[in-house]
Amino acid sequence: MTTLPAALISTNQPTYMKQFLLFYLLLSSICTFAQQNSKLQLMEKPLFRDPVYDGAADPVVIWNKGEKKWFMFYTNRRANAKNLDGVSWVHGTRIGIATSKDGVKWKYRDTCDIQYRLTDYTHWAPEVIENRGLYHMYLTYVPGVFKDWRHPRYIVHLTSKNLINWKFESKLNLASDRCIDACVFKLPDNQGWRMYYNNEMAGKSIYYADSKDLYHWEDSGKKIIGDKGCEGPKVFYWKNTYWMIVDNWKGLGVYASNDLLNWKRQEKNILQEPGKGVDDGVMGGHCDVIVNDGRAFIYYFTHPGKTPENKGIDDYSTRRSSIQMAELKYENGEITCDRNKDLYLKELKH
Repeated sequence: MTTLPAALISTNQPTYMKQFLLFYLLLSSICTFAQQNSKLQLMEKPLFRDPVYDGAADPVVIWNKGEKKWFMFYTNRRANAKNLDGVSWVHGTRIGIATSKDGVKWKYRDTCDIQYRLTDYTHWAPEVIENRGLYHMYLTYVPGVFKDWRHPRYIVHLTSKNLINWKFESKLNLASDRCIDACVFKLPDNQGWRMYYNNEMAGKSIYYADSKDLYHWEDSGKKIIGDKGCEGPKVFYWKNTYWMIVDNWKGLGVYASNDLLNWKRQEKNILQEPGKGVDDGVMGGHCDVIVNDGRAFIYYFTHPGKTPENKGIDDYSTRRSSIQMAELKYENGEITCDRNKDLYLKELKH
């Protein structure tokens, strides 16, 4: 901030000096504003594409305290692989990692070293949190590579000190043998943690389990979201309200709660209508939300080629997927999202 000599600040100065002072302050404010905004970066669309299989989906973002970088974990699908029957293309891959110094520009890093390997395996929908210097991943694990959906899948718990190498801790005992898409949220007043997950055997409903230590989980056996089939729950606290966003395959459904057990659905989904940005002209899917410096940012994925014109087509053009980012807004007690609005950001706070 520019300071002025005391002589200029004096109230005894002539009128022309006071006008000069006002002009000086105005010019200084404009210059300061311009300098601040020159550091803002326009978020790209798409935000990220996987360079190996071009099938990035189900993102989750977390700050790596050791490397001082943002890490994005994502499900990868073999979108560009040929001669894969049925849905085998969404099987047979490990969790991908992209990194960023500022949360704006992302680069491919590697895949996770998951130290739990069967002969054939598939990794889906990671949930990653940090507690007391240790990172925890709750990973959907498919014990094989399959052509259809009629096979077991479950959630495993892993831990890591660096977000790269992951030690197997346990296979969770939940409501059925087809439970996927964990979301772990810390309960208020040091009550422990709650895991929300998709029980596919109960009509793709959301169930929950609780834990005092992140290692031992007690399943409730209760359905708390079941009015519409969904997957990929994401729970966060913002604007004095608990929110859950789920993937309804018709955009993302939004629920609100004041106790993390009873959830009320808002009427309109977000990211249901096609956007205008590159790779954003279709509905959004399975998301993560980062509340950062009072603002809420949503990371979601799209299948850019799944347009009405391509209905019935199953090839690389409709299988490939991209990660996108937008900002959430709070209006009249509900969450909205204008995916077409340019998003400028200097960096994510950490």
